[in-house]
Amino acid sequence: MITCEDLTVQYGTKDVVRSLTFTVNKGEVFGIIGPNGSGKTSLLKAINGGLPAADGRIEIDGKPLAAYSSKELAKKMAVLPQQAETAFSYSVSEVVALGRYPYQKGWLQRTTKQDEEVIRAAMKQTDTWRFRDTPLQQLSGGERQRVLLARALAQEPDILLLDEPTNHLDLSHQMQLLDALHEWTETRQLTVVTVLHDLNMASLYCDRILLLEEGEMVALDSPHKVLKEDQLANVYQTTLMRKEHPSVPRPLITLIPDNGEQAPSSALDALTIEHTDKWIKMTSVTKWKTLSSAVLGAGFRWHHTFVNRHVDKDYHAVDPEEEYRAFLTEHGLDDEDTLAMMTAARLEDASILRSEKQRPALLVMISAGTSNAVDASRAHRLPDYAKTVGTINIWVFIDGELPEAAYVQALMTATEAKAKALHDEEIRDGSSGTIATGTSTDSVMIASSQAGEMFPYAGTITPLGKELARLVYEGMRQTLQRYKRRLGDRR
Repeated sequence: MITCEDLTVQYGTKDVVRSLTFTVNKGEVFGIIGPNGSGKTSLLKAINGGLPAADGRIEIDGKPLAAYSSKELAKKMAVLPQQAETAFSYSVSEVVALGRYPYQKGWLQRTTKQDEEVIRAAMKQTDTWRFRDTPLQQLSGGERQRVLLARALAQEPDILLLDEPTNHLDLSHQMQLLDALHEWTETRQLTVVTVLHDLNMASLYCDRILLLEEGEMVALDSPHKVLKEDQLANVYQTTLMRKEHPSVPRPLITLIPDNGEQAPSSALDALTIEHTDKWIKMTSVTKWKTLSSAVLGAGFRWHHTFVNRHVDKDYHAVDPEEEYRAFLTEHGLDDEDTLAMMTAARLEDASILRSEKQRPALLVMISAGTSNAVDASRAHRLPDYAKTVGTINIWVFIDGELPEAAYVQALMTATEAKAKALHDEEIRDGSSGTIATGTSTDSVMIASSQAGEMFPYAGTITPLGKELARLVYEGMRQTLQRYKRRLGDRR
């Protein structure tokens, strides 16, 4: 355990760390973050004895730091500095062997068999064994960083102090290093104290984070409690956004650039619409932030291009996504920039409606057919349905800024309006004979320009929700009536 109590560190007469009190627990990954000049490196140097404390105290496992001899401290603690050293003319294996110095005795300081085993293991763990006979100066910055980490691990410390350990490392080696450190805290009870500039790496790998500003503690807690949007924006003096990681329960921080781009006076006016019997394609000068269940571009994404493609009702592809990507490429469209749906419904029945009001400004596209209409309350009685093309596809474009909660509310509002239109048009489930709530393959998209007026909510009683529901309801009824007329004419 590391204990710092009322710790103050100075350069000359200037306090660079002021009155810090905290503990680092055994087997913990303890992160230190903050802008340049906040005292991160100075604090790390004080913990390893490189800078004296002007006031307060530091204890390692209950013993004052000053009471340790240099060899005792080297057995207890290893340090990986911020800058990869370049003064060595030794080979990589010789550099790593220096980590065994605290354990060597006598004048000859010979390497034992145990030393050799530890050195080899450290180099294997850091992927530097293949460089063992190479002079350190011939390696890249990232490779040198890994060699110095191997040297630190060869000390077999209880505590590992790291100053920007991912400096010079590519993404693969960053992940390997931090994954290994996290594993060693569990398997070896290694204590890791690390300075990190990458807030997302700190979030993913640290058990607790200390946030510093001008040498003082701003926060010390779990990543969820320290990496707060307003707090980070204030400390770092930049615009950022906090979201949640899609796979693990950790926050993710995204920087918001001031790119100077001017949005068009109306994002809806900037949409170019091509409506044929083969597809409905909309393209935009600026990207729209979307939440959808599309074949391509599902989830939260950003897009310039939107395609609702008609396919035959007997359409089948082993891999619909790959087939669709090939289709887009064939038509000169970027599959990564295109939100793409498909439908067996006839696109000549589709409706495209735009709000008459200046605000909220919306545009809605609806294509629909009801041959596989389903009553959701009776669907549990039906056999499982294989994934096929969509039947009712709904696009909603909103010229304004939406938080993510409003996207979900907009999805609910659109779905409720769709269900009401199906009810009023008396569309029935072919199996149960009851009023349908949708079809078995419906898809929906909510798109926002993320510019202009903020709409915090999109529920049915809000100004945005009211207009959205009206357009979806009216568009659904228009489309369904065209669909029914066409079927009637065909009979």
